[in-house]
Amino acid sequence: MKAWVLHGVNDIRYEDVERPQPAPGEVLVKVSACGICGSDIPRIYDTGAHRHPLIPGHEFSGQVEALGEGVEAGWQGKRVGIFPLIPCKECAQCRKQRYEMCSNYNYLGSRRDGGFAEYVCVPEWNLLPLPDGVSDAAAAMLEPMAVAVHAMRIGAPEKVEKIVVCGLGTIGLLLTMFLKGQGLSDILVIGNKEFQRQQAMKLGIPAEDYCDSRQTEVRDWIRERTDGAGVDLYFECVGRNETAALGLDVAAAGGRVVFMGNPHSDMAFSRDTYWKILRKQLTVRGTWNSSYTKSEDDDWHFVLRCLESGSVAPEALVTHRLNLAELERGLHIMRDKTEDYCKIMVNFGE
Repeated sequence: MKAWVLHGVNDIRYEDVERPQPAPGEVLVKVSACGICGSDIPRIYDTGAHRHPLIPGHEFSGQVEALGEGVEAGWQGKRVGIFPLIPCKECAQCRKQRYEMCSNYNYLGSRRDGGFAEYVCVPEWNLLPLPDGVSDAAAAMLEPMAVAVHAMRIGAPEKVEKIVVCGLGTIGLLLTMFLKGQGLSDILVIGNKEFQRQQAMKLGIPAEDYCDSRQTEVRDWIRERTDGAGVDLYFECVGRNETAALGLDVAAAGGRVVFMGNPHSDMAFSRDTYWKILRKQLTVRGTWNSSYTKSEDDDWHFVLRCLESGSVAPEALVTHRLNLAELERGLHIMRDKTEDYCKIMVNFGE
């Protein structure tokens, strides 16, 4: 089969590799669509993966092609989404079904071979059957959508609250999409590119509720739009000291701040910023990955219900569609920022 194989830092090659065989409890998935995640860029070009050679890619969907020993026969031929984290099922968090916080996990696309290939082996437990109305590309976005939903549910927004989404990369835009899909309307968004403003407006954010941080003093803008009271809920989707401190500054007394941006560097608060947490009695939450328990109340099933109801349309955020042989072009666009992009999708049928 064809696959993109990471042999070391900045050494990814499109080559022929042996098609994998499913072990007991696994299935062989023929990949239908695979998105490129922002985390794939440093993994490929800066830090490397946990092992080499490795086939990256953790945002993918496909169809079950073959079954390993012990797998239920009903999976044969099923279209599936894939939860990429493989928990140990034994640690303290796994025993509480908090699998996203497993202390000894495996992971498709970073610790074992993932979806930048025609075929990939996946544990049966990680398969999510897809309704007919959910497209391959939308299913390949289940993972980033579930990450956004996980943060939203942790923040627990209410319709009467003033909400800020700071950072309009893919996750920030997906979060905005889900907030709008839940009927929330008092949403302010902060970006730093004209492209992000356009994407936010496509999601139904009025132009006056978008702040370009390059041109506007964000603190003053938020204070003006909240009559000085601050915001009830602030989502930090950037991962920088400045935007983290901003959230603690502009949060209203008794407000909530959800940190979800992967840190770009060491994070540190000044004494004055720390005082704001104390004096305003803020609730500060971190969020990581998404909940997947195979029950109807986990984040992944929440996303599926939203897709089926039509309250979200993630394919609107797909800006590039490539075939597998062209995947490296998508990596370079994201690495070098040569074009505006949101979600770059590899479609295996093209």
